[in-house]
Amino acid sequence: MTEKIPMVEFRDVSKTYPKSKKSAVKHISFKINQGEFCCLIGTSGSGKTTLMRMINRMNTVTTGTVFVAGKNVESFNPVNLRRHIGYVIQSNGLMPHMTIRENIILVPKLLKWPKEKLASAAKKLIKMAELPESYLDRYPAELSGGQQQRIGVVRALAANQNLILMDEPFGALDPITRESLQNLVQHLQTKLGKTIVFVTHDMDEALKLATKIVVLHDGQLVQVGTPDEILHHPANDFVKTLIGEERLAAAKYETVKVKNVMLADPVKISISATLTEALTMMKKRRVDTLLVVDDHNHLKGYISIATLQSKYQTLTSVSDILQPIVETVGPEEYLRDNFSRILKRNRQYVPVIDSEQKLVGIVTRSSLVNVVYESIWGNSNTAGSSSVKTNSTKEAN
Repeated sequence: MTEKIPMVEFRDVSKTYPKSKKSAVKHISFKINQGEFCCLIGTSGSGKTTLMRMINRMNTVTTGTVFVAGKNVESFNPVNLRRHIGYVIQSNGLMPHMTIRENIILVPKLLKWPKEKLASAAKKLIKMAELPESYLDRYPAELSGGQQQRIGVVRALAANQNLILMDEPFGALDPITRESLQNLVQHLQTKLGKTIVFVTHDMDEALKLATKIVVLHDGQLVQVGTPDEILHHPANDFVKTLIGEERLAAAKYETVKVKNVMLADPVKISISATLTEALTMMKKRRVDTLLVVDDHNHLKGYISIATLQSKYQTLTSVSDILQPIVETVGPEEYLRDNFSRILKRNRQYVPVIDSEQKLVGIVTRSSLVNVVYESIWGNSNTAGSSSVKTNSTKEAN
């Protein structure tokens, strides 16, 4: 059986800067197969961006060879090569004097696509970015940072590129926006089957997004593997430190999914409810926040007792004081991939939503502590089991 040609291959690649005689990367060899989501991770100066930029010839190779779809990148015209590889950077790279429409179709226009095809592509891509079509006629300055980065992401797909390079694209964003964009990229990659090379220094981000992780340190390749392989078989102490003790501990819960520890009956209220109804429910259920859903149980946000109290005399509806959810998890996700980020957030619970954005439960900090209890003392320990039930109303909402 013929072996499939990798989308990207580094073969004994090194990069040395002549003036300083410093090696940015040294004798790197690994492959990225078609459809993989490959995260390059390491500390600052480890060679992540240098390596990635060799793929589109923005960095030259001192020794060794880089292949794209089986061809030496040196055989490509660099401008033509870059037009056929998507590229997303931290600052989004949008042209401020161009509309969003003009930004999105920039590369297809350079490739001389017909006008009808350009117009169709712009509408398709703004939909992919989950933004209104009316935004096509706005300028980048009229969009938020997160919205601009969404445009940057879909622009990389504009010419139907099979290979996308992303250089710490979400590093400068707030946690809410970052989480949202991670979900967008993960969804698009799964749906479209693109090959993505993603530079990050955030292990949580790599574990969430990657199908292959490449660990770099001081310009050298330390380990290549799936998230499972990295978590369960770290190559050395550097990889263990990069992963962190919490994540290593969470890796023990290999088969435990979020749905196995979530509480399936969270306290919630309709977005059309009044503040009086919300206050009554809070009092009855002895909670200080309520998750808010629409008529079809889609999660819309939450309200808190503090906001309700301050606005009670001037506003009437739950929708008037709605606040966005910082982050969510899916019921089929593994606990090991979410353990650390749930515990380190300054919140007592995280909502669980299905693929249709419907609220199906919550994961509380106490339920995670219960898992730790059971891993230490076994399932017979009753203190851990009662912990979830006792705290389900006080901590869950």
